[in-house]
Amino acid sequence: MSAVATHKLVKVYKNGNETVEAVGHVSIDVAKGELFGIIGPDGAGKTSLFRMLTTLLLPDGGKATVAGLDIIKDYKTIRQKIGYMPGRFSLYPDLTVEENLQFFATIFNTSASANYNLIKDIYVQIEPFKTRRAGKLSGGMKQKLALCCALIHKPVVLFLDEPTTGVDAVSRKEFWDMLKNLQQQDITILVSTPYMDEASLCDRVALLQNGKVMTTGTPLEIINAFTHPILAIKSPNMYSLLQDLSKWQEVEDVYSFGEYHHAVMKAGYHMQPLQQYLESKGHMPIELHEVTPTIEDCFMQLMQQKHA
Repeated sequence: MSAVATHKLVKVYKNGNETVEAVGHVSIDVAKGELFGIIGPDGAGKTSLFRMLTTLLLPDGGKATVAGLDIIKDYKTIRQKIGYMPGRFSLYPDLTVEENLQFFATIFNTSASANYNLIKDIYVQIEPFKTRRAGKLSGGMKQKLALCCALIHKPVVLFLDEPTTGVDAVSRKEFWDMLKNLQQQDITILVSTPYMDEASLCDRVALLQNGKVMTTGTPLEIINAFTHPILAIKSPNMYSLLQDLSKWQEVEDVYSFGEYHHAVMKAGYHMQPLQQYLESKGHMPIELHEVTPTIEDCFMQLMQQKHA
């Protein structure tokens, strides 16, 4: 039995006479004990998908199960078995760290001490601030408190909606380390993120765009499916470089990637004529070298194929 399974799940929003399909026929299957990532930019449908799976929204089509239970018929039972950390900080800012933990434990008819072994590695980091009001905590500490509250009843499935958005790089790394440790407690974890680099930290991922799953697999499987060589290229005038690269006959696609542009090349391309072409356009000095594709490159290729 899968921990989470969806079959052609749909969510539609209406705005006057306009309808927007936020989630369009999404089918995913998450195994027990997996750390599964839903990867996609803002507006891809990640939050709507999570809200349906956590029984906060009714789907407009399709079906889904969580821990073997139907998200519509068995919503009350599901709520006792899952943990949910929404994208926005949703704890009580006027309650202290300790009071928030006690409150959420009471809701689930348990106590912080009953499942302390599950949260202790996280809680020890915020324990020095246990008498501080939650609203006065730093972003990283709020994140850790929210995770403790989502775990207080030892859920079988944990949903984390963009948990590292707006958090510094050090806190992001600490958070993913905590998730890896939680996997050892037989908890299935679904995490959504707009950060493509976090995909490599998941066991498997689904790449989501405009409410639809473009592909699913392990990070390595998705990268190995990339079919073209990629060049990383930069020059002093990056804007005109982007325009000139798009006109070269051997370039399939080109987009900005950090301090470089990534040019997806046709098979059997020739680097020297490309360099000479760019130099003739005034791009000197020019730097170009072949690179290994990333999940983000795969995402961009899938987007191009979709709109081709």
